[in-house]
Amino acid sequence: MNHLDLTILVIDENAVRAAIIEDGLREAGHRHVTVALGVQGIAKTVETLAPDVIIIDIENPNRDMMEHLFQLTRSVSRPIAMFVDRSDSASIEAAVDAGVSAYIVDGLRKERVKPILDMAVSRFNAFSRLQRELAEAKNALEERKIIERAKGILMKMRGMSEEEAFALMRQTAMNEKKKLVDIAQSVVTAAGLLL
Repeated sequence: MNHLDLTILVIDENAVRAAIIEDGLREAGHRHVTVALGVQGIAKTVETLAPDVIIIDIENPNRDMMEHLFQLTRSVSRPIAMFVDRSDSASIEAAVDAGVSAYIVDGLRKERVKPILDMAVSRFNAFSRLQRELAEAKNALEERKIIERAKGILMKMRGMSEEEAFALMRQTAMNEKKKLVDIAQSVVTAAGLLL
């Protein structure tokens, strides 16, 4: 996807500042920018708009508002850049925990919008890739456990060697056009019913 085709949602209670952000984004070439002046009904807006990136700009965020925004950021898997004028380390930590990709203290100036947006997107993508790789690794480990268990069952029940048990499962998977792990799972399930 072309970077400039991103759909961007700007959340800001201050219309003047929201306009500055919008100008900054449009000057940077972004055409799909929507501004929401406040957090009321924001979950619905996010659902309807399905933005690629969310920019949140708050002068003095209170705890309730931050909590509301963090619930939102946890539920949407999107890069989020948050600008605040002042902050404490607890708020920054909470923002990062909630999945905010870029948290900028010291408000916002027009010329900072684009580089920060780019950083939020690239951080988010890197984090998503790590999460995906972790999930794949966990999945591979689970699959290996199931295959090992099935081999053990075949070896015990049919008096086969480990190689024979594996070869039998692999041949069955090929014959049935299924994945090896699915055949192994069937062996484990069947053994559970029979034993």
